[in-house]
Amino acid sequence: MNIEENIYISDKVSEEEKKATLFSELEQELKAKGFGINKQDQTRPWGGFFVIDESQAQRFADTYFDGISIDELKISGKLSPKILVVAPEKRLSWQYHHRRAEIWQVIKGTVGVVTSNTDEEGERKTLHPGDQIKLQQGERHRLVGLNGWGVLAEIWQHTDANKPSDEEDIVRVQDDFGR
Repeated sequence: MNIEENIYISDKVSEEEKKATLFSELEQELKAKGFGINKQDQTRPWGGFFVIDESQAQRFADTYFDGISIDELKISGKLSPKILVVAPEKRLSWQYHHRRAEIWQVIKGTVGVVTSNTDEEGERKTLHPGDQIKLQQGERHRLVGLNGWGVLAEIWQHTDANKPSDEEDIVRVQDDFGR
């Protein structure tokens, strides 16, 4: 098979097939690094995520956040390490959280991030592998897929020890998917 045929075939691969392949590769990579995956979700309309075992938070920080101590990262309680996967040209909701701050580190691909302290969206910044952003509790934010798939390491910094943040702690100001 020649290069033109390979390019033609790769153009015919559906986004769902690309997504499944990427998730499979990421799962293998995480397991090869010794991470336990508590949950994997490929059903999000913008991509999906992996939830990493909480007991591996320091190892996760060492791997993806240049060894920042979990004591420095903790505001209150656990850290909830995750890997986010955002699809090309998809946007997560314009959102904020009552019980957490977040830190994102781009691992693969290039992504857009929009932030603001009000409900009005700010200017989109482009982040590349190695770039990091810290989001404060209540800060509005949106992750944006650009031309290709983006992969980020994420740590939730829970701000309420008695009621840690969860997937329900999302206030959506705007959402492309009507959620």
